[in-house]
Order: sequence, then structure tokens, then C-alpha cells
Amino acid sequence: MAGRECHHCHQWIEEGAPHDCWTTTEAALTADLSEDLQDAWERLREAAVELGDQRIYASGTAIMFSRASCYFFVRPRRSHLQVCIFLGRGVRAPQVRRVERTSAAKRANIIHITHRDEVEPPITDWLREAYLLQDTLVARRAKKRPRAAPARRRTRKRARAGAR
Repeated sequence: MAGRECHHCHQWIEEGAPHDCWTTTEAALTADLSEDLQDAWERLREAAVELGDQRIYASGTAIMFSRASCYFFVRPRRSHLQVCIFLGRGVRAPQVRRVERTSAAKRANIIHITHRDEVEPPITDWLREAYLLQDTLVARRAKKRPRAAPARRRTRKRARAGAR
């Protein structure tokens, strides 16, 4: 039999058959969720959509929410929704399972959600903060950009040295 086993999903792919195991949909990732997790997912998605213009797409095993860059994503699991919110700080709260440094400016705050009622403040506040973080970082970068150095003035000493 000609073909190969995919390194990522371990499916057998016939020779010449198209295969992209990283391509998926929201529906495919959330299809096997329990009723409670499905309700929690729908509430989480609604809360994110209310924040404003953004792109929501499935990639690999996660559903990404992004503006210019991803500000949070959800990994549907059998017993919970793993939510990773990118903030400019680590949050110390009972809802946060762990915090990971992802860059100089961002921290990934990882939360597990098991019920619709958990998608309320402070989690919705953190989503809003993450959504707005992009604007804050852009403004911060604009402030830090070096200005063009002013033309150097000739000092008397240099002027005298040049006259010799």
C-alpha cells in the first residue's frame, strides 16, 4: 500500500490524497462537547464578539480570537474549555491555573471553564483588557521610537580646529 502516516494526527494518507490535519472548523472542534461545555463555549464566544471587530478562526486544536494578533484562544477539552488570555501582566486569581511568559510584553493566563456561569467578570474583564492590549502596545511602541538626531552644531573648538 502506497501512502504514509501523518506525523501530527497519525492518520493513514493514501499517496496523492490531499491532507491538512491543521485545517479544521469551530464546529468540528466543539461538536463533541457536553451540553454544559457547549453552553459555556457559546457564552464565551458571545462575550468576545461583543468586544468589537476581530477575526475568529479554528487552527489545529484551538479556536483563535485575534485583531492584529491573537489576544486569546480556546482549546475545547473533554472536561473543560482551556482558555488562554494574553495580557500585559500575569493575573493572580483563583480562576487562573497558570501564567506563562510568551514575550517581553505578554503573559498567557490559562483558565479552565466548565460552565456558562463562569463566563462573567473577572474573566470577561480580562478578555476586554486583552482585546485592548493591542492598542496599548502600539501606543507604547510609538512613544519609544527614537527621533531623528538633531544636526550637530559646530563648537568653537571644532571651528578653530577646522580653520587651521
